[in-house]
Amino acid sequence: MGKTIAIANQKGGVGKTTTTVNLAASLGVLEKKVLLIDADPQANATSGLGVDADEISLGSYQLLEHTRSAEDCIIATSSPNVDLIPAHIDLVAIEIELVDQDMRESMLKKAIESVRHRYDYVLIDCAPSLGLLTLNALTAADSVIIPIQCEYFALEGLGKLLNTIKSVQRIHNPDLDIEGMLLTMYDARLRLSNQVVEEVKKHFGDMVFETIIQRNVRLGEAPSYGESIIKYDASSKGATNYLNMAHELLQKNRQTV
Repeated sequence: MGKTIAIANQKGGVGKTTTTVNLAASLGVLEKKVLLIDADPQANATSGLGVDADEISLGSYQLLEHTRSAEDCIIATSSPNVDLIPAHIDLVAIEIELVDQDMRESMLKKAIESVRHRYDYVLIDCAPSLGLLTLNALTAADSVIIPIQCEYFALEGLGKLLNTIKSVQRIHNPDLDIEGMLLTMYDARLRLSNQVVEEVKKHFGDMVFETIIQRNVRLGEAPSYGESIIKYDASSKGATNYLNMAHELLQKNRQTV
């Protein structure tokens, strides 16, 4: 059974989608079979893997509505060993449509149950909110990765997210773990970046990934070409960072490459 990991933080611009896409691609080149679920109406993970969201007829919206099966919604990507359940802007309506449904927090969990065994990892790119979409992702997940940018206000709102995770653990998903906190957008030249790293490690210790994602121009360019950093520039610092993170994740889960 594949491990399902949500990548979540209600703050926007912290590197959630960048992490989801590039971690998926990195695990793929390390010969792990990965399913990426785009659960963000902005559909950036979808376009980041070279899929035109406007061309999507089946995706996470139909999956959450339970009008189509997960098998129907999965598409192959150009990244080795990475499949995708894409998103479309229609997904913004799902929170309203699910609000009266029984077990509305478990719609995603039920929907992917039939395909989890095909993959080593299922990664869910969450929306920048703590709404019903993120709640579905956390209920479906075995663990959560929390990206934290090395910038001012880095820890702002983190308490709310941790409280939401505790609430999900208590009510919907007692087996949910925190896989780790991932420091992103690190610039060694800035004193602030180094202060944030110290602060986060002081507060959260072993919960923080050793790998730190550094600021990298190529990492920012890759999505505009619809490619992961591994495909766009495998020799870049960004590619090295995410490959290191994938290795660390595998070691943490006692898997070999």
